[in-house]
Amino acid sequence: MQGMLYEESTVWLFLLVTVVMGGWMAWMIGRGIALGWRPYWQAVLSLLLLGVAVRFIHHALFEGTFVSPHYYVVDTIVLLVIGSAGYRATRARQMTTQYRWLYERSGPLTWRAKAGA
Repeated sequence: MQGMLYEESTVWLFLLVTVVMGGWMAWMIGRGIALGWRPYWQAVLSLLLLGVAVRFIHHALFEGTFVSPHYYVVDTIVLLVIGSAGYRATRARQMTTQYRWLYERSGPLTWRAKAGA
């Protein structure tokens, strides 16, 4: 997997920087965009910029390549998955709290119309 998903000498650096640190920021970006009732495309745009920041952290702290389209895509896909989950979880909570007479939760990331609504 080394060389395909991450360039560091160990997977732990990839997990720390991309999944833990970047993932936390991605979740908070998705949550913040959803709390402001903004559209999903704004979350995607912000997460693409976060991908650049994560690549910079890899470069500055662990001497990784900064301008690497391959690793940027890998990092950004991870961030998009986590950020989208944060957006959907927050939006599902908003919809079922703000419009509880219309919607009910059908899962951690989804909601549905209530029967009889």
